[in-house]
Amino acid sequence: GGCGCTPDGPVLCSLCIPGGHFSIPKVHQALSPQPRDPGKHPGANLTAGSGDTVVLALYDYEAMHSGDLSFQKGERLQVLEQSGEWWRARSLVTGLKGFIPSNFVARANSLEAEEWFFKDISRKDAERQLLGPGNTLGSFMIRDSETTKGCYSLSVRDGDSLQGGSIKHYRIRTLDSGGFYISSRSSFDTLQELVEHYKGQSDGLCQRLTYPCSVPKPQKPWEKDAWEIPRESLKLEKKLGAGQFGEVWMATYNKHTKVAVKTMKPGSMSVSAFLEEANLMKGLQHDKLVRLHAVVTREEPIYIITEFMEKGSLLDFLKSEEGNKQTLPKLIDFSAQVAEGMAFIEKRNYIHRDLRAANILVSEILVCKIADFGLARIIEDNEYVAREGAKFPIKWTAPEAINYGSFTIKSDVWSFGILLTEIVTYGRIPYPGMSSAEVIRALEHGYRMPRTENCPEELYDVMMRCWKTRPEDRPTFEYMQSILEDFFTATEGQYQKQA
Repeated sequence: GGCGCTPDGPVLCSLCIPGGHFSIPKVHQALSPQPRDPGKHPGANLTAGSGDTVVLALYDYEAMHSGDLSFQKGERLQVLEQSGEWWRARSLVTGLKGFIPSNFVARANSLEAEEWFFKDISRKDAERQLLGPGNTLGSFMIRDSETTKGCYSLSVRDGDSLQGGSIKHYRIRTLDSGGFYISSRSSFDTLQELVEHYKGQSDGLCQRLTYPCSVPKPQKPWEKDAWEIPRESLKLEKKLGAGQFGEVWMATYNKHTKVAVKTMKPGSMSVSAFLEEANLMKGLQHDKLVRLHAVVTREEPIYIITEFMEKGSLLDFLKSEEGNKQTLPKLIDFSAQVAEGMAFIEKRNYIHRDLRAANILVSEILVCKIADFGLARIIEDNEYVAREGAKFPIKWTAPEAINYGSFTIKSDVWSFGILLTEIVTYGRIPYPGMSSAEVIRALEHGYRMPRTENCPEELYDVMMRCWKTRPEDRPTFEYMQSILEDFFTATEGQYQKQA
């Protein structure tokens, strides 16, 4: 009361929490946009009521659908209705109302409105982003701590000529009075003050803070309620590939959104089985899974519309000139990203059934995402269903799945071991020189693919565990994610001791 806090808001001040560890951040003047010209906009001097949620635009947004509201970075908007990924809002600059993408805004005067604050990001993803394009020495972010609820971490890009940069993490500790400190010799009332201090001098950190971590604009959410879409809304532009059961195209949806479209050969699956599976797939949303946007099923061929991934399949990428330049740490990072996506599938009790490098897609900034999860189950091709013949990926499939059709998350783990060999050999076919029949026979006699020269022993150890004969002896994806994410740092502590 009287403090301007909203109890349901993300930031409470220390008055509202007994012995509170939070304080209302002071908002930089730069964040409040000046009305552009009160003469031009009837709504230029609008204000929101005290109980309303006011958000700040983090990026420009150009309206694309009917009912959307365009806005510019820095604009303040009053939220009228929050539901899903599109919120109804009114611009406090223009007075206009419409739907806005919720991932383009943050609550005004909150930490999320700061360019350097990243809310739900893991330590590993913080490192990936800070090492990404557009960031240099001293690029930084503050994020929620993964290990300690309610605390924050500062991640800073440091120099290291060997790997082109390394990331240092500092734990930000809280005072009972609500302040923050990294080193006990300097404490601050707000995180904003802490950032300003370390921008002025390194004061024991590895680097003076320079610029907030630069990241590409997020993807706009898919159009509200556009699940079954008209075929005419898609313009297929460029064929990207063809498989046994259809083709993949780059396409444009409604003249404004770039997507990938998988066209399924008529007869390759029943429409009702597909829709049932697609509804499950639609619910599997994770940064390391290719996002399923929409379908066309009213008549064949069925179209599956997903997010577009600029660099195509991981298999093709690894064989390309750019892929060939990737260092071992980067290859291990690709593996860790796939393990992370599969750990999510594992947690949701789902099964992929066709995990291999050809079914992993790569984005512009080299994020790996798992594609085609669950599709294999509903293929109705006889050669495929019989698990023999050219159409079935024998070399990736666990023995119990080949022999008894027993597909589980543990048969996915076996396939992941094979995928690791694809990654570390830049896309070589598994069991080179062997036919499918020879592979099946050899595996029964205990044969496993040997370690290649550039494959570290520790990575080969992970592969061999994936290929244990008894499914229950194979590791979980969650375990492999943790091993692969910390592959090169397992020996060091997570946090820097401050100088």
